[in-house]
Amino acid sequence: MRILLVGAGGVGSAAVAIAARRSFFETVVVADHDADRAARAVAGHGDRFVAATVDAGSADQIAALCRAHRITHVFNAVDPRFVMSVFDGAFAAGTDYLDMAMSLSHPHPLRPYEETGVKLGDDQFAVSDRWSAAGRLALCGMGVEPGLSDVFARYAADELFAEIDEIGVRDGANLTVDGYAFAPSFSIWTTIEECLNPPVVWEAGRGWYTTPPFSEPEIFDFPEGIGPVECVNVEHEEVLLIPRWVPARRVTFKYGLGNEFIEVLKTLHRLGLDSVAPVQIGDVSVSPRDVVAACLPDPATLGDRMHGRTCAGTYVTGTGTDGRPRKVYLYHVVDNEWSMREYGHQAVVWQTAVNPVIALELLATGAWSDTGVLGPEAFPPRPFLDLLTAYGTPWHLQPR
Repeated sequence: MRILLVGAGGVGSAAVAIAARRSFFETVVVADHDADRAARAVAGHGDRFVAATVDAGSADQIAALCRAHRITHVFNAVDPRFVMSVFDGAFAAGTDYLDMAMSLSHPHPLRPYEETGVKLGDDQFAVSDRWSAAGRLALCGMGVEPGLSDVFARYAADELFAEIDEIGVRDGANLTVDGYAFAPSFSIWTTIEECLNPPVVWEAGRGWYTTPPFSEPEIFDFPEGIGPVECVNVEHEEVLLIPRWVPARRVTFKYGLGNEFIEVLKTLHRLGLDSVAPVQIGDVSVSPRDVVAACLPDPATLGDRMHGRTCAGTYVTGTGTDGRPRKVYLYHVVDNEWSMREYGHQAVVWQTAVNPVIALELLATGAWSDTGVLGPEAFPPRPFLDLLTAYGTPWHLQPR
């Protein structure tokens, strides 16, 4: 396996550190628009890692880099606005493809808080037949959420439940950052996108529909010392992925943002600072959202100031295989002190990065194989969960 890793930011750099301990691949070419950042990502990890430069917005450049390095698998670790160019470049080069976030949505032009418009991943699923005909696989949404959360959903359906009422992905943390009043632990560009777009819910008999941002607040009690966190509906790929492969009466995604974070996001929206449309300022044209991102600290650099744990998980309710009512929370927790000590990367980016590396190993060994545009739910969950534990970071099941 020869991998092109596009993006040497927090998640891409953490993926390099994780993959460096594994033997399933021959080469990883780490490409970024910033040559110095790519070089830093590969430094000290051995000669299997090579730095390169690329414009992630150019499918032609992605394809050319694949051909130059005889790439077999493209691993997309840049933010979602570049999904389609990297995706198309991988197809043009004849490689397989993996990402952690899918093609962007576009709200319904007239009824954004009732009906879906272009949904997350629609642009990719539209060409699934073309990938199948070419004998190529595009494994989409294979991070932590989406990704591991989807694997949990498939595992619950396969091994724990006879019928599922609701699959509810629930994400929460008790992370703090010394010295900052507001410092998101993940890309603010992506956070704004998913939190201010209309959230999507899926119900059997109704299909996909939308609600206003931050709808249906609930208090969810997260395990391992995190405790109760208010969670709200957020647009996320799981709701668009899980119902395609896993039978359930309802699918939701709720994020434990906290009231302060929600108010910041609402203020950005009121001021138009969430917009991606360029604004002319003197001789410079710049996106307000890019300005917000530039004013905040890089999440990848916050690890030594962060404290606490982050939890990703899937809450499933329904009828167990014994015919009795059942509620379980399948989850994965990463402690920031552990991830910094063991890998030198903060908890949120490390937790995101470990899952695509595991998926690539399963593809390399043949434990997972298929063609077309597919989500994590399309594959058997047990090999993934067993390998997650073998990587030294076990998952857990908590009865509720």
